[in-house]
Amino acid sequence: MNEGILEFVNVGKEYSGHAVLKNINMSVRPGEIHALIGENGAGKSTLMNILFGMPVIHSTGGFTGEVRIGGKNAGILTPHDAMENGIGMVHQEFMLIPGFTITENIKLNREITKPTLMSKVFGKRLESLEKDNMARDARKALDVMGMDIEEYVQVEGLPVGHLQFVEIAREIDKTGIKFLVFDEPTAVLTESETENLLDAIRKLAKQGIGIIFISHRLEEIIRVSDRVTILRDGEWVATENTKDITAKEIARLMVGRALSLDRVEGNRQISDEILLDVKGLRVMMPGEEVKDVSLSVRKGEIVGIGGLAGQGKLGIANGLMGLYPVDGTVTYKGEPLDVTRTDTTLKKGIAFLSEDRKGVGLLLDSPIDLNIAFSGMEVKGDFFRRVGPFKLSDRGAIRKHAEDMVKELDIRCTSVAQYTGALSGGNQQKVCIARALTLDPDLLLVSEPTRGIDIGAKKLILDLLKSLAEEKGMTIVMTSSELAELRSICDRIIIICEGRVAGELSPNDSDEVYGLMMSGVSKEEAMRAGGETNG
Repeated sequence: MNEGILEFVNVGKEYSGHAVLKNINMSVRPGEIHALIGENGAGKSTLMNILFGMPVIHSTGGFTGEVRIGGKNAGILTPHDAMENGIGMVHQEFMLIPGFTITENIKLNREITKPTLMSKVFGKRLESLEKDNMARDARKALDVMGMDIEEYVQVEGLPVGHLQFVEIAREIDKTGIKFLVFDEPTAVLTESETENLLDAIRKLAKQGIGIIFISHRLEEIIRVSDRVTILRDGEWVATENTKDITAKEIARLMVGRALSLDRVEGNRQISDEILLDVKGLRVMMPGEEVKDVSLSVRKGEIVGIGGLAGQGKLGIANGLMGLYPVDGTVTYKGEPLDVTRTDTTLKKGIAFLSEDRKGVGLLLDSPIDLNIAFSGMEVKGDFFRRVGPFKLSDRGAIRKHAEDMVKELDIRCTSVAQYTGALSGGNQQKVCIARALTLDPDLLLVSEPTRGIDIGAKKLILDLLKSLAEEKGMTIVMTSSELAELRSICDRIIIICEGRVAGELSPNDSDEVYGLMMSGVSKEEAMRAGGETNG
């Protein structure tokens, strides 16, 4: 009956007396795609850490309950035990060696070798690599992914989507894989790459591999999974056949309340004053090059920037902050702005929330309170006190401000002294927002603010951005790959295609018009083909 089934039986986990998992029961069948979903902090990562025997579990007192395979306790105490039991994981964070080829990364620690004269004398370490056989294995794994790239190419410099596929191919190549965990695998992928990945996951399931699919994107869960298990606050809420449940029902079960990103008109005041005027902007951002963009933003507006991945939409805000080589004319508050000077831009009242929260936004090995206060200290000289001739950081003020932001943004942490790197992805994103808001900017540039965040946190952040515009008169330029987000809070949305402005749309224009414009059709043709609006 239980042959080959992976089961979590009454699994519980406490940290310092606080229960983060409570009697979780869940099973994954061979050949099944089983989605696991919950808000940030719901317990998904802890459950997967238990499955993989991660040190953080066993160095903090272990866990209660059992992980069973085929009806027997699997006894997983280390990651090696997990691998021995045929369990693999595709991590959110890449674990590749840049200087190695794709084949070398896929076959790392599982190289195919043959004896040599030297190895017969001095041991197995001097055996030579069977490069042709290794490349053949790598090619086979890449083909399962539908990845049309040569296996001998170096990993360094590849787009992030390709890196994700190499990670997956490495797990596919392992012999004896029975179960694979995909942790937010599409977070960094383009639309076409996402389709290829979901197809590959379906192929793996047809081969009898059980899949645990973790994603915040409800539409992907509906499309690809057979069953879905929902966690909330460390507790099991429901396990349902996906065909019997809707995305809205999943969202309601996940957060304990009904949620919607439907547009609600606000009452903010939009001035005729042009706050930001951009002409002929060019930005050399790899993979998101801006070729010629002109746009203007009025004071008090929320302006959306949308478009397909790789078309240049992300390059606009990054260029305005001087993070990549940039050219063009930018006027802010009626005066020329030298966007090559990031420090000057920040001091003039423009803040930036990057899409790359780990590479640009956070000090992962520093506490939450310092992360939140850091930009305010550097740019505005806040959070300091004078002691004679010396200027010292005011730890009390830093802590108090951070605690206020943690409460306002519902950042889930043990305290503001917790290291930011220990937070979930969604809570790390909230820390980035808190840091930007600490500058009290007049203009906030926001790129992919809800990437990798569950729907509950997503709505909180979107509502926050809207309230900043309505209550504080803040002007916001928001770049997002999620059209539903843009349409829910933006006054107008600028579509970027091939590094240029394809046109400007109303939040109420039809899905067809948006899709056509993003694919390169002119606004006039898109409006004719798209018919009536959704307004």
